[in-house]
Amino acid sequence: MITSERELWACALLVEREHGDNAAIYIAERIGALALNGDAAGVARWKAIAEKLSLLWTGETPLTM
Repeated sequence: MITSERELWACALLVEREHGDNAAIYIAERIGALALNGDAAGVARWKAIAEKLSLLWTGETPLTM
């Protein structure tokens, strides 16, 4: 069984693989679109994925948004 933590890591890895250096831009666009649609849960999920991507790239958690 996959945990939600592992699922977030899997999503971050997939976004990185599919979008490369533009992965952060892709995630920001997703967050923006979800925010415009009022999807707070979706925004929270993609922010969590963004945090995992930041950890992959820098080893550090990003500043809170």
